[in-house]
Amino acid sequence: MKTALVALGGNSLIRPEDEGTADDQFKRMSETCKKLADMISQGYDIVFTHGNGPQVGNILIQNEHSSHLVPSMPLDICGAESQGQIGYMFQQTLKNELKKKGIDRSIISLVTQVLVDKDDPAFNDPSKFVGPYYDEEEAKKMEKERDWVMKKTSDGKYRRVVPSPKPREIIESEIISDIIFSGEDGHIAIAAGGGGVPVIEDEGQLKGVEGVIDKDLASAVLASDIDEMFYIMLTRVDRVYLNFGEEDEKALSEITLEEAKRYLDEGHFPPGSMGPKIEASIHFLEEGGERVLITSPEKLYQALDKKDGTYIIRE
Repeated sequence: MKTALVALGGNSLIRPEDEGTADDQFKRMSETCKKLADMISQGYDIVFTHGNGPQVGNILIQNEHSSHLVPSMPLDICGAESQGQIGYMFQQTLKNELKKKGIDRSIISLVTQVLVDKDDPAFNDPSKFVGPYYDEEEAKKMEKERDWVMKKTSDGKYRRVVPSPKPREIIESEIISDIIFSGEDGHIAIAAGGGGVPVIEDEGQLKGVEGVIDKDLASAVLASDIDEMFYIMLTRVDRVYLNFGEEDEKALSEITLEEAKRYLDEGHFPPGSMGPKIEASIHFLEEGGERVLITSPEKLYQALDKKDGTYIIRE
């Protein structure tokens, strides 16, 4: 049995040129699931994770515009709602693509909670932009009425910022492990969407908190929690590069954990692009994982045969 954890980037469902309708999202998901079905046809049982930025952003906008008609929901519930929305589209579309190949697999999506430390420094320094844009007057009103933290964006508008705490543990990891390592049944799980719903433990009880967990790092924690050895991140580029975008850029086909650390320290992987993926790779390998693959959905099939993509290995 071959297994892997595969993290899909947010552009798998909505791209900047799309309106974001259900039809748009099903179309994008179909394009991605065709590639994922190719991987599954090689005999893999997989845990999939995914981004949710555009979807949860739309849910937050819907909350704001309908708040006078129905109560608006906190961010943790909106995140859980997005997991259900994307999970439904994902499992249906993947099931259909597998049927076209004559493959019968059971697929389930799980609303997933991720434990964070209630004393995480991120709660004192909110930094993750969420929700709609506001002008300065509206932003001040939101700060006063809702006790939100608002910050100016690069284009001069204002948005809400929330904490981005580090994931510590996946609450549902045991059942996810049971699904993926279930033997010959060929089960597939979809979990930890959008980095999972952040929860804290307060006097022995779980409690949701408003925040956003980095998807790739949460996926790395999930992979470690279930003792998965192979972690794949699908993104917009086919490979990882040194000096990306420069005349002397260099594509990397395989690097070691120590090389990944060195290149990260040298500034090759900025925080706003490849940095979080390399940090997640380092965490996964240091926790016992064996290999990481970073590539695009379009090159996944070739990358599994080491004809494309970037592998990071533990030595």
